[in-house]
Amino acid sequence: MNNSELWTRYDTYRCGCSQLGIEVDISRMQFPTTFFDEMSAEIIRAFAEMEQLEQGALANGDEQRMVGHYWLRTPDLAPTPELSSQIKENIARISDFAQKVHREGKFEHVLLIGIGGSALGPQLVEDAFSSPQQPMGISFCDNTDPDGIARTIARLPKGGSTTLVIVISKSGGTKETRNGMLEVQAAFSASGLKFSDHAVAITGTGSKLYELAKSENWVDIFPIWDWVGGRTSIFSGVGLLPAALQGINISEFLAGGHLMDECTRASNPLDNPAMLLALMWHYAGGGSGAKDMVVLPYKDQLMLFSKYLQQLVMESLGKELDRDGNRVEQGIAVYGNKGSTDQHAYIQQLRDGLNNFFVTFIDVLKDSGSIEVEPGITSADYLSGFFMGTRRALYENQRESISITVEELTPKTLGALIALYERAVGFYASLVNINAYHQPGVEAGKKAAGRVIELQSAAVAALGGKKMTAAEIAEKIGASDEVETIYRILLRLAANPHRGVRKTDAKKASEVCFSAV
Repeated sequence: MNNSELWTRYDTYRCGCSQLGIEVDISRMQFPTTFFDEMSAEIIRAFAEMEQLEQGALANGDEQRMVGHYWLRTPDLAPTPELSSQIKENIARISDFAQKVHREGKFEHVLLIGIGGSALGPQLVEDAFSSPQQPMGISFCDNTDPDGIARTIARLPKGGSTTLVIVISKSGGTKETRNGMLEVQAAFSASGLKFSDHAVAITGTGSKLYELAKSENWVDIFPIWDWVGGRTSIFSGVGLLPAALQGINISEFLAGGHLMDECTRASNPLDNPAMLLALMWHYAGGGSGAKDMVVLPYKDQLMLFSKYLQQLVMESLGKELDRDGNRVEQGIAVYGNKGSTDQHAYIQQLRDGLNNFFVTFIDVLKDSGSIEVEPGITSADYLSGFFMGTRRALYENQRESISITVEELTPKTLGALIALYERAVGFYASLVNINAYHQPGVEAGKKAAGRVIELQSAAVAALGGKKMTAAEIAEKIGASDEVETIYRILLRLAANPHRGVRKTDAKKASEVCFSAV
């Protein structure tokens, strides 16, 4: 296709949201002209299901709950006046709380303890908009790695004495978050600080965390409702509270999500950027996720956007069964970093290697201004040149791409980008007949981890002065089919002398013996 034909195709297949200064261009995806007609039945179904979702239809059958993240930025959409009032009240409470913290000056830093969506969203917002002028800095404990937690605690300003700790867990029983909280609590206590005087909870009413925060008289408690999923929680207190404390305009952030929702309710697919994305994902992967999604924002502030989308897309769409119980093994793998950095990394393979992907470029037009590095040419000009050059180079070698153009990166446009992908995920799930709003695989992993902890307790209790192999220990505790798991448990404990486990060396794992110290 020559440049003139490409220009015509671009003019036909670009879809913009003028109020937000955002456009989606699918002209470099090589779908046939008949594609939209062939998908018409699925498109109609997806629009209808999205409308039902926003009206409060039961969407997560596993947990028997609605999915209402769209209501968070448009509270009047909520199915009852009570829910609408709760959402509005929470936004107002968050703003008031942040202003009070800033005014009183007791806290100068934020430590957020959470995992998955409870940390990724706030990390994305912080990385995009942090500045030396913001009223509070922020750190994160987003794993159950004690070394990582210790490093984070060691870097808290003034030994943590001016740090406000936000603990986020909807159920109140998330083990990684609980562990992080206990580690921080212990560190504060060792420094003579009363943890409850620094702690804020974001959790479900009546949860274990809620009851703990209430009984210990924590600084405050903010709700997260059961109809808000972790990966779509950024417009709830999960994302809004840390953003407000950092001085980021949460009203603009919410407004961006709201305006994108309005734009992506358009009933004509060619006028609906979220439906265009979903349809291109379907086309690229043949409706089965056969190609990976590579996300390349040409803006350092969006470096974490691909990581954020990795959870949103893969946790939502990675499903073994469709809604009729058929085994389909759906999903779209997502990876990426930023341009033009990746032109010195994996772009070589994208251009010349295995053609098992499609690219989504994100181009931000406005920059903060820079010097001329050549007469009449700035660093930003080079960044734009690398984006357009890479896009062309890929297309010339039959590599497909979508381009999203953002006039300026602000809290409003970031909110809009997140809302765009949330709806695209929902549309795609309908197109391929899967449930985007449950996560049975995640729950299975949690149960398996629980079993490992049970085995560890039993194996340690079985140890004595006598040396035993992992197989002998497994037999002793009635877990003969778990020999490898027990071996790996004891191997790790033996590497940490304070855990009271000793091991002997042997060439084969089956000959290694363990005993109590």
